[in-house]
Amino acid sequence: MYVRKKRRMVAEINVVPYIDVMLVLMVIFMVTTPIITQGVKVELPKSKAEPIEQMKDNKTPIIATVDEAGLYYFEKDSLQKGPFNAEALQAEVMSTLTIEPGTQVIIKADGRVDYNSVIHLLNMLKEAGAPAVGLMTEDVESK
Repeated sequence: MYVRKKRRMVAEINVVPYIDVMLVLMVIFMVTTPIITQGVKVELPKSKAEPIEQMKDNKTPIIATVDEAGLYYFEKDSLQKGPFNAEALQAEVMSTLTIEPGTQVIIKADGRVDYNSVIHLLNMLKEAGAPAVGLMTEDVESK
């Protein structure tokens, strides 16, 4: 009489298809990310200033932009809104700071914008409740 041995079942997960899917998704994200990224074209003033430190809570800062035409833009978490007039921008910043108090606010002004416009934006952001306002510049060595 012939006795047959039972084979043990192999319990392995084949991960090769998952790796293929991940590589395809990575390529898709690499191609689409530069297309999705948008912004206001401003020529930042050059400076040798040290970068400001990020807050400990790692909140993304609010970026208030003023372009050469004097139009205001609002950016938070890579979501850009605008153009706004001064009062609408102030209301947008105020509502964001109400939801997320203590968020850093940074001014991104075109280098050709007059000083008075930047000071007006600075005062407007302080009135909106910004705890501190930084100025964004471009590094001298980057160009």
